[in-house]
Amino acid sequence: MKITVLNGSPKGHLSVTMQYVNFIQKKFPHHELKILNIASQIKKIEKDEKAFGEIMDDVRSSDGVLWAFPLYYLLVSSQYKRFIELIWERGTADFFKNKYTAVLSTSIHFFDHTAHNYMNAICDDLEMKYLGSFSAAMYDLLSRKGREKWTLFASEFFDGIQNHVPTSKRFSPVHYRTFNYVPGPAGHKISAEGKKVLILSDLTNPQTNLAKMIERFKNSFIDEVKVINLHQVDIKGGCLGCIQCGYDYQCSYGDQDGYVQFYKDQVKNADILVFAGTIQDRYLSSRWKMFFDRSFFHTHTPSLIGKQVGFIISGPLRQIPNLRQILEAYTEWQQANLVDIITDEEDSQLLDAQLQHLAERAIHLAEKNYIKPETFLGVGGMKIFRDDVWGKLRFPFQADHQFYKNHGFYDFPQGDYKNRMIAKILILLTKIPYMRKEIYRKRMREEMVRPLQKVVQRVE
Repeated sequence: MKITVLNGSPKGHLSVTMQYVNFIQKKFPHHELKILNIASQIKKIEKDEKAFGEIMDDVRSSDGVLWAFPLYYLLVSSQYKRFIELIWERGTADFFKNKYTAVLSTSIHFFDHTAHNYMNAICDDLEMKYLGSFSAAMYDLLSRKGREKWTLFASEFFDGIQNHVPTSKRFSPVHYRTFNYVPGPAGHKISAEGKKVLILSDLTNPQTNLAKMIERFKNSFIDEVKVINLHQVDIKGGCLGCIQCGYDYQCSYGDQDGYVQFYKDQVKNADILVFAGTIQDRYLSSRWKMFFDRSFFHTHTPSLIGKQVGFIISGPLRQIPNLRQILEAYTEWQQANLVDIITDEEDSQLLDAQLQHLAERAIHLAEKNYIKPETFLGVGGMKIFRDDVWGKLRFPFQADHQFYKNHGFYDFPQGDYKNRMIAKILILLTKIPYMRKEIYRKRMREEMVRPLQKVVQRVE
């Protein structure tokens, strides 16, 4: 069989992900795995329609398609995202229809599920026959168990194609409504109270709902609110995955473009950030993805700590819960506060009120320095970073390690000697039957709330 491998790594053949593909090619030499370097060649693919057409010809002539990529910022890389956009822009979705497909990713498992959900949905939208996904940790291939799992998955993929197995869709098609937002005048304008408000957008058409929502939000303020269009920011390309920034937060692009300076001078200096974008194939645009990817020069260190963040989204966000989770997770692990996400899924009057409230609440919370408690999205994600930077990522990401050490990110429970000692004593006591009965049946509930009750009693 011929399998077309769409390589989503900006590093081309010299990528961790492709070593998994190379391994399978050797394990199953009777199948042809043709690797097409999509992400690393995206500028050529975008400009040269012949090159794009050759890729589509390979897809059409293949028995199956393997989407293979490293995770970049909770999704695929911006270069890969741009390729997915081109499929629809150039009317070639039918080339993928009814093709058997699977997904391979490599990562440290930080929100790999959101990337897989996205790719699964893209495959469903392309009417492909989805045979599953495989999320490999970067070095799983080094272990016998990891190799066995990957070999079995590949075998099932090949067998599924050969046996024409039935597949099911997981994601319903996204339906866009026709709605023209007609903003009303701001009822009253508020002061920014000295806070710097920055709106970032990828606006390309001033007549869209997004443009009108941005304008209505701006009109909520007495003060002038800065708006920066990402298309006007000097960004030469997406993240290259070279991790040069891991040593001292210095991006390999250097002064070749203006992204790093823009991020430092504009984004990091704002008190309130509003990200405005239009949904495009179950995410925002590839330009927005490039913005997020390139901010990785801060590597695994939060760079928006303490900021108020809002999102103004045009499109059916309610139908794409995976995207909402990505936006929420991004804000939480940045240790910022998500004020609200406003979409044009309402009528004009309610949308006016929501945008006004977003402005008022952002200022109010900024004055209070409020950051809501993190959920699993922030806590769990940060612990993955903490553990990996402490361990195998400490050498390549020395800047992260220094930051984590200086700011108390290494909060391992193993260092809590007092509670460890108490736990050992209590565990020994539970070995005695009557003590175990006393603790679990009579004392446990009372002891769980006792420290909290003391705090409540001290309230005046």
